[in-house]
Amino acid sequence: MAPSKPSISTPHQKAANGNGNGNGNAGAPDTVIRTKVLLTGLRRCGKTSIYEVLFNGMEPKQTFYIETTTKLQKYHYDTVIPLEIWDCPWNTSPETLDTSLAQFSALIFVIDIQDTYQIPIAKLLEYVVAAATENPELNIEVFVHKSEALPEDLKYEHFRHIQTRVLEEQIDAEYDHIPLNFHLTSVFDYTLHEAFSRVLHKLIESLPYLEELLNVYCANSQSSKAFLFDINSRLYVATDSSPVDGATHGLCCDYLQMLNNFGSQYRSVIASPPRCRKPPTPPASPPNTSPTPSTKALSTHSPISQPQAPTTPAPPLQIRRSKELFYPSASTSLSATSSGTTLTYHLVTPALALLSVVPTAVYETRRGLLEYNVVYFREGVQEIYEVEREARGDTASNGA
Repeated sequence: MAPSKPSISTPHQKAANGNGNGNGNAGAPDTVIRTKVLLTGLRRCGKTSIYEVLFNGMEPKQTFYIETTTKLQKYHYDTVIPLEIWDCPWNTSPETLDTSLAQFSALIFVIDIQDTYQIPIAKLLEYVVAAATENPELNIEVFVHKSEALPEDLKYEHFRHIQTRVLEEQIDAEYDHIPLNFHLTSVFDYTLHEAFSRVLHKLIESLPYLEELLNVYCANSQSSKAFLFDINSRLYVATDSSPVDGATHGLCCDYLQMLNNFGSQYRSVIASPPRCRKPPTPPASPPNTSPTPSTKALSTHSPISQPQAPTTPAPPLQIRRSKELFYPSASTSLSATSSGTTLTYHLVTPALALLSVVPTAVYETRRGLLEYNVVYFREGVQEIYEVEREARGDTASNGA
C-alpha cells in the first residue's frame, strides 16, 4: 500500500510544537518534506509513553509518571526518512483534527488491552470511515498496548478477541475493504520496537533497495540474519528476506542499547580534534656585524646561507581536507565454541548501524572479506540516503 504524499513542515508548525524534535536542529527553521504519522487513542492508553520510550530513550518504569496529553503535540524525528509524529489528546476526532487524513501516511490507534472494548472500537471506526473518504491509501495500524499486564495465555486471548470485534464492526458498517493491521505491544519488551518498525517499513519508498543490499551482504558474508538499525530508537528500518526471529531481534536490541550506553566513553584518536601545539620559538637573530671577506664571498656564491623568511606552519591535515568519518565496529560471541555464532556491529551512517549474525569461524578466519562487504553495503546505503535527502529538500542534514 503506497503511502500518501508527505507534507512540508513550515517554521510556524515547528514553533507550534512546543516540544521540538527528536534528533533534529531545534532552533533552525524546518522546511524538510516530512512523512506524517498520526498517533491517537483514548485517555491513558499509552500514546505518549510509546513516543517517549522509542524516540526519547525514556525508561519504561518512568512512563507511569507521564501526564495526560491535553493538546496536540508534533514531534520531529530523522531516520532514513524524516518523520513528523502527531501525538493527539484522547478527545481528538477526525472532525477536530483541523486537517485532512490525506496529509498522513500512517495512523496508529492505541487500545489498552485492559480497557473495555466498546468505546475504543467505536473511536477507531470513526477514523476508518474518515480514511475511506479522505485517504483510502492510509496505513491504519492498531496497537493493542500494555500487554505486560496480563498473563501470557490471557493476553493472546484478549488480542484475538479485540481483533475479531473490530473486524465484525467493520463488516457491519460495510467498511471491511479498509485493511487494518494489529500488533500486540508493550514498552517493557521489544514488541513495541518490532511493531513500530513494521509500520516504518511501509513508509520507506527505498525499502526494496535496502533489503536487496542486506540480501547481498548476507549471501557474501554467510550471515544468517542482518538488520539495519536506527541507533537512537532501536527500530530496524530494513532486514534481509529471512524471517525475523523474536529472540534474535531482542538480542540485537540489547546489544545496541549496551553500545549506546557505553559508547560515549570511547573516542577515536583519528576522529578526535588534533592537539594544540605552540609553534617553536625562532632563535634570536645575531647582532648585525659587518661581514668578513670569507663570509661575504660565501654569501655571494651560496644562496643557502642567506637568511630565510620564517615559514608558516602547515595547517593540520584535518583542516586541509574534510574530516574523515569514523565508522566504529564491535562484536560479541554468542557461543563459547568456535562453531557458534558472533553478533557484529558496524556503523553505516551517523544514525544507522548494521547488526548481523555470522558464524564465528567466518568472522575469525575471513574477517577481511566481511569488512569488504560492510564497506560495499555502507556505500550503497549512503547513496540511497543522499538521494532521499535531496528529494526532500534536506540540504543541512549531515547523516541519516
